[in-house]
Amino acid sequence: MSADAARAFVDANILVYAHDASAGPKKAAAEELLATLWESGTGCLSVQVLQEFFVTVTRKVASPLPVDEASERIRELAAWRVFAPDAGDVLAAIALHQKSALGFWDAMIVHAAAESGCDVLWTEDLNDGQVVRGVHIRNPFVPR
Repeated sequence: MSADAARAFVDANILVYAHDASAGPKKAAAEELLATLWESGTGCLSVQVLQEFFVTVTRKVASPLPVDEASERIRELAAWRVFAPDAGDVLAAIALHQKSALGFWDAMIVHAAAESGCDVLWTEDLNDGQVVRGVHIRNPFVPR
């Protein structure tokens, strides 16, 4: 990644859609976004995202992935910048939760994106176009 390349944080829901055979058009859009981030080397995520991805793709989708396959996807994603929060990050997310309309887990994702130096957070869980802590929220499924 070049020094001036904008980093992009990816929420678990985008990863899940890319690996969920029943996701229809969202699968193609998520795959395209992930391919772009792989090519540019700008993708970021967090330990929380990896955990949510694993639980969802192995238990909560129509055609769950085998554990070994989900583990392999996580090994691949570990090549990205992975934010590993500590207790101070949890406290910072609590503060963000208290001063914003974000739920705690969403505040944790926004905090991770900001701390990772990301300009964009790709998710469908927050309001497209919203800016929180300098991070632009983008929903890859909203027509542009």
